[in-house]
Amino acid sequence: MEKQQSEVVLYGTWASAYCTRVRLALKLKGITYEYVEEDLTNKSESLLHYNPVHKKVPVLVHKGKPVAESLVILEYIDDCWNNSPKLLPEDPYQRAKVRFWANFYDQKIFPSSHAVALSKGKEQVNAIKEFDELLGAFEKGIEKDFSIKFPFNGETLGFLDIVVGTHACNYRAFEEAVTVVFDPKKHPAFLWWVAKLKDSPLIKETLPPHDKLVAKIKEVFFQAPKA
Repeated sequence: MEKQQSEVVLYGTWASAYCTRVRLALKLKGITYEYVEEDLTNKSESLLHYNPVHKKVPVLVHKGKPVAESLVILEYIDDCWNNSPKLLPEDPYQRAKVRFWANFYDQKIFPSSHAVALSKGKEQVNAIKEFDELLGAFEKGIEKDFSIKFPFNGETLGFLDIVVGTHACNYRAFEEAVTVVFDPKKHPAFLWWVAKLKDSPLIKETLPPHDKLVAKIKEVFFQAPKA
């Protein structure tokens, strides 16, 4: 007899910050789900079926209907399971601001941090400068738009906390494996926020193990080129 699929299924990979943010949101909402670990070197037929456009994780399947792209999935979770805690503010303008900065982080800061790791010499100096400028703009924008240093109040995780926390809270593993990216002298406010997020019990239990992640990052950044 064919196994019946759970109502909520998440296709992901354990080391992906994009997948971790979806797992964190599901836990935060108290949603029971089935998790399917994908091997991205040998993608399953299910993944290719549910995400034929990008063929990437994460993919959330709810009642047989797939939702792709992590930020889209977070919004879907918040809309579909509208119980507390809410991930996004109720006010439309505040929601728009949160969406803007979440997209800025994903489209600018996330890839810029990788550019620092992948470059050397003068190219790396320029990459670090660009990263610092982008993170500085993010810090100032958050403070201006939300009238506080950063959104996390030490109690309730919100949309931006999930987006940033599941990436930046792993920065020590990234530094150990590759290079220093976040300079505490240049960005004390941002790293204060990250430290607060790392103290969240829910984030602690959702983040991948440090040593295992270090090994994975080294594998990704320093793997030998194929012949």
